[in-house]
Amino acid sequence: MSDLEKLLDGADVTWLPLEKILAPKGYIRGPFGSALKKAFFVVEGVPVYEQQHAIYDKRDFRYFVDSQRAESLKRFAVQPNDIIISCSGTIGKISIIKEDDQIGIINQALLIMRFDLSKINIKYVKHYLECFPRLIVSSSGGAITNIEKRMVIEKIEIPIPCPDDPKKSLEIQAEIVRILDAFTSLTAEITAEITARKKQYNYYRDQLLSFDEDEVEYKPLGDEVTLRRGRVMSKDYLFENQGDYPVYSSQTENNGMIGKINTFDFDGVFISWTTDGANAGTVFYRTGKFSITNVCGLMKINDETRLNYKFLFYWLSIEAQRHVYSGMGNPKLMSHQVEKIPIPIPCPNDPEKSLKIQGEIVRILDAFTSLTAELTAELTARKKQYEYYRNLLLNFPKPVEATA
Repeated sequence: MSDLEKLLDGADVTWLPLEKILAPKGYIRGPFGSALKKAFFVVEGVPVYEQQHAIYDKRDFRYFVDSQRAESLKRFAVQPNDIIISCSGTIGKISIIKEDDQIGIINQALLIMRFDLSKINIKYVKHYLECFPRLIVSSSGGAITNIEKRMVIEKIEIPIPCPDDPKKSLEIQAEIVRILDAFTSLTAEITAEITARKKQYNYYRDQLLSFDEDEVEYKPLGDEVTLRRGRVMSKDYLFENQGDYPVYSSQTENNGMIGKINTFDFDGVFISWTTDGANAGTVFYRTGKFSITNVCGLMKINDETRLNYKFLFYWLSIEAQRHVYSGMGNPKLMSHQVEKIPIPIPCPNDPEKSLKIQGEIVRILDAFTSLTAELTAELTARKKQYEYYRNLLLNFPKPVEATA
């Protein structure tokens, strides 16, 4: 028996449209037109919930309206246990208004769903909608456009266990919520720990890489490294030449890897950087056999008795961004700019001591990055675990429709 079958223990499940479990007038879309515009906003007053702030459980409001205008818009005010859903931008994202949240007005990009709590556990609904996000958005031509009322309250059905026994139904819902909340609580703790470790890493990196003028000699990067560029590789090329060797491009996800091919252009230790686009100036420490695309550059240290690769990588992770040129709306960090970046060489007249200092800085910073990587891997594993149990616990069997 599955966990869900054990939990139900033979109980019936009825699928009800959202409109059947909403409270009276429980579907509220934010005010359109001139009802709530920026000209009405004040410095202090009743907060305005907007998708990029409210939907992720952040209550750092940017906008407020005065109490008189809030009174005229009170039908758009949130209440504890409301579900609010983003209708644009972060479309489909869901948040619950908590008991200690401020009462505020939603803007036009949000909608409120208010439920009959005698029939439904609000967290149960949230977990279910997050499990099947495709249910709450409509699309046109393959692109998500908006959330439509008829698609939400008429089309979406929520599984209600033990519909004839509200008490038992809420008990089963609460148990499902308890299990899933345990996973989300754990992922939240790990996320908070990662954030703290990243702040700690940034602090020590900045401290360790801040030098007095008499401690180091600054050299142009072009004097210390040889610069290369990548080559154009289309999606068709990647598909037709699939293999074991990674290809890195301008993105930051997946460590910049966009695919693997059966040849490689570089072999060894290098530092790459993104030359164009939103991620211009992002640097990576690369090892092994790989290739890069034309929106990447590559650095090879000329004399490794003077400069440590990881030390250079950590330095450039701070310094490179300062040299990005953002003119014409397309950020760039080209080779002629990179070669001018100043690089600190500790104890330049004592190469052995210089490498020792660089190595100690690398050792400390590596310890932080290693811990963050371990926590990130743990977070990924816990999210997958949550998704597995969420899908398992919310995968109620639907009744087979009778055929003629």
